[in-house]
Order: sequence, then structure tokens, then C-alpha cells
Amino acid sequence: MPARRQLSTATKPLDEKVTVNIGYVDLGHIDLLVQDGFYANRTDLIRTAVRNQLAGHADVLKQAVARKTLVLGIQQFTASDLRAVQAAGQTLQIRVLGLASFTADVTPELALATVESVVVLGALHASPAVKAALAQRTR
Repeated sequence: MPARRQLSTATKPLDEKVTVNIGYVDLGHIDLLVQDGFYANRTDLIRTAVRNQLAGHADVLKQAVARKTLVLGIQQFTASDLRAVQAAGQTLQIRVLGLASFTADVTPELALATVESVVVLGALHASPAVKAALAQRTR
């Protein structure tokens, strides 16, 4: 297994959009809570509910992150980062819980030369060409 390298960190990205199907009665209950001022809007309630569920499973999540040796948060890869990995004769096994992103200067060829595997629980941001190049290495 290649040595771990500290790579660039990014500023906080925009939130990821998720589509959720909710029954009419549940939606009505949400709207009632919003109308009565408990939440600013539907999104506020849904985010709060998700955070509460994640907090309720915090111990299990911490154990899973440690067991799977995942980087928690945001991991950004620049062309400079990947060229340094390449110069060291190493490859990366990317394992991220959160956001993994490749900057626009990363070419598909550089990604293929330096990335052995990609596991992202969350979101992967990269150019369509880099995503296509790494598709066979992404789980």
C-alpha cells in the first residue's frame, strides 16, 4: 500500500442536491411545522432530521470510518499533487467519506497514471473526461 500523502484542501463547496420522494401526508406535516415557525423552510427541517439521524448513529459511523480507513471531509487533488505522486513512483488509493474533487487542471492521462482506485461515499467532482477515465477504478 502506498504511503499516505497530505494533499490540498479546498474551500467549502456548495451542498450536494438530493431528490427525496415524500408522501403527501408527511409533506403536509412538514409544511405545518414550517408554517408554525419551527423551521425556516422544508430544507431546514430535512437537514435537521438528517443530522439528528446521523448523530444518533455517531458511534457506528466513527467505527465504520476508522475500519474503512476513509478520509473524512473534503479531499482535493490538483495536477501538482498528482505529479508529485507520480514523481515519487507511487499511486493513490483514494478513500473519502465526503467530497473528493479533481481540479480542472488534472488530465485523464495524469489521473490514470496516479490513481489506483477510488472509493467515495458522498460526491466525486471531476471533469467528465477524468470521471470517464477513472470509471473502471471507481467503486
